[in-house]
Amino acid sequence: MLQLLRAAARAWLRPTGCRGLTAQAEEAVQSLEKPEPLASTGPQAPVLRKCELRVPAHRRPVQAWVESLRGYHQERVGLAELHPDVFSTAPRLDILHQVAIWQKNFKRISYAKTKTRAEVRGGGRKPWPQKGSGRARHGSIRSPIWRGGGIAHGPRGPTSYYYMLPMKVRVQGLKVALTTKLAQDDLHIVDSLELPTEDPQYLTELARYRCWGDSVLLVDLAYEDMPQNIVAATSRLKTFNLIPAVGLNVHSMLKHQTLILTLQTVAFLEKKLLWHDSRYTPLYPFRLPYCDFP
Repeated sequence: MLQLLRAAARAWLRPTGCRGLTAQAEEAVQSLEKPEPLASTGPQAPVLRKCELRVPAHRRPVQAWVESLRGYHQERVGLAELHPDVFSTAPRLDILHQVAIWQKNFKRISYAKTKTRAEVRGGGRKPWPQKGSGRARHGSIRSPIWRGGGIAHGPRGPTSYYYMLPMKVRVQGLKVALTTKLAQDDLHIVDSLELPTEDPQYLTELARYRCWGDSVLLVDLAYEDMPQNIVAATSRLKTFNLIPAVGLNVHSMLKHQTLILTLQTVAFLEKKLLWHDSRYTPLYPFRLPYCDFP
């Protein structure tokens, strides 16, 4: 106890100019915590869109450049903040493959059909007697082992390959496709789809100047609100397609090399896709859509 009191008195009487190693270490930590102000290299780009929906505390919004279609050199007119749960998810390629195969097959109907021995014309009588001829016994010339006979275990179309994936898997497939496009620099955001002219050559030269590739998919909020110039230009081009936001799907995004989204489309997609993460009710009642089956 006496040694403790002596150490306390010695520390109290120490002059202020003599500081221990602990105080110096604390100052070093505080200097590291305070970031030095960065030298401004020029005017900051304006943020044209901020993420309106709540972002998890452990994540930050993803920033992307906003471009304009009104000129060749208006590549960066501002910044847009994207929700990380939509545009920066885990790259689940297995889910992307499941959704792509489902979208390819769920509307497929095979009309392949072969005739059985009962449907082939002829073969009603026994070709020869059962005994006495020395030949193998047969009961019909339309047996599957005869040339020109029926087909055993053949396709009996029309056959439907319809099946449905869970809604959350389909939503996750859209998120993975958007994330992959953004990571590969194949997703571009524009302020609007306004063009200075309806000449399709302007659109092709713009895509060539900005290295958009051979096929481009342009997405706007609604088809009724699309500018007339972009509608007229894309109608005369085979590799430039224009669809509304409600029709965006995984197959179309994988089919085209570049994806163009407007700011309104980004807000619409974030609202619709994130709603499925928090919903707790089914999308429709758990009953058959048609109740008048025989």
